[in-house]
Amino acid sequence: MLFSQFLFKIKRERKEFLRIIKKGFKTILVSAIKNGSSELFKDSLTEMTDLALAAGLHPIKQIKQNLRVIDPAFLIGAGKRMELTNLIQELQPQYVIFDHVLSGVQTRNLEKQFNISVFDRNQLILEIFASRARSHEGKLQVQLAQLLDQMPRMTGAWLGSLSRQGGKLGAKGPGEKALEVDRRRAREKIRHIKGQLKKVSRARQQRRTRRKKMQVPSFALIGYTNSGKSALLNRLTNSRVETKNQPFMTLDPTTRKVFIPGMSTAVVTDTVGFIRHLPHHLIEAFKATLEEAAQADILLHVIDRACPFMNRNISVVNDLIEELGWQNKPLLYVFNKSDLPPSERNLTLSPKYQPRAIISAKTGDGIEKLLNQMKSVVENLKQSAELYFPKEKEHEVYNLSRETEIQRTEAGRFGSVCVTQMTTQQMAEWKDHIISKD
Repeated sequence: MLFSQFLFKIKRERKEFLRIIKKGFKTILVSAIKNGSSELFKDSLTEMTDLALAAGLHPIKQIKQNLRVIDPAFLIGAGKRMELTNLIQELQPQYVIFDHVLSGVQTRNLEKQFNISVFDRNQLILEIFASRARSHEGKLQVQLAQLLDQMPRMTGAWLGSLSRQGGKLGAKGPGEKALEVDRRRAREKIRHIKGQLKKVSRARQQRRTRRKKMQVPSFALIGYTNSGKSALLNRLTNSRVETKNQPFMTLDPTTRKVFIPGMSTAVVTDTVGFIRHLPHHLIEAFKATLEEAAQADILLHVIDRACPFMNRNISVVNDLIEELGWQNKPLLYVFNKSDLPPSERNLTLSPKYQPRAIISAKTGDGIEKLLNQMKSVVENLKQSAELYFPKEKEHEVYNLSRETEIQRTEAGRFGSVCVTQMTTQQMAEWKDHIISKD
């Protein structure tokens, strides 16, 4: 099969696996939390409403279910299902969306009872990503995330159905079940897309290597979705990246030069926003994008100070920093939207959020102070280090030279000592070769 025909086949068969949420449809939102508090339910339904609006839906009702026990067949209990059934008959929505991950069996059972389409939080987030993807890379990443999400849901409707492959004399058994065929096709597509994304990752790595060779400091804007990262990128770099008061406006990383007074060139990269319960397959699919933050020298954690759930959002991002292994990177907290009145909960900022800057990306207030803090972090970023390479590992000196400038090399009988300036991240990566000053 020609490569162009294979790509066409992928695009055509994509509809077999992926379901599309149509804009403008009336939707009931259901927040199901095990032993949840009123605060958690308020947070959940507020965020789900924002996500539904971002997907172009029309939320008409919010329902909450405090779960004592999770029903493996339906998630929610019989009483709440009956309440929802009556609401659906009365309000005539097209969708019910749960703020909870549903299994394939749960989705099938709920759709059978309600007689309308049922989606969960992950599918809603992926639908927003699909509608926002513009670049070839972004579309590949969304397709990969959707396929990874769909794989465990392939159950129920496929069971017992047979493909046309078997049944005649000499055939190998009765034929594959349709479920097995679809899973095999999905795995083939996943392998193909991952191969495409590896090419993108290699191209980005080459650009990062050139910047490292030129000693260009790099900043990455991270933070909860809709915290104002793109607006800050525009303010710092005089760019015109599209911004809206909606979650997940940025999917593709955007890197721009930033002028910091008293310094040579630096770069800052805008990255995809985080959210609570970020699906693991989304992290897997967006590895190529997240690498931009993973390889940055300094993280700028952008925070919406006007958001009533600010402290919760900070904790979500900090937990993801730990999960992604970025905890050794220098981090500067940037409290954005000072032009708006802070929520009553955010009047006092915890002293643990240090170093920090309070700014407004919209008006420019505090930007000069932020640039000075960025300069200070860069100046404290590198430290002198001596590394020892025994004879059998001297080939690794070349790899070191690709990451940082080697100031001096002393060759000895049993190996070589290299003197260089290294970032905290580089110190962690090369710790096995660093000579302790003690």
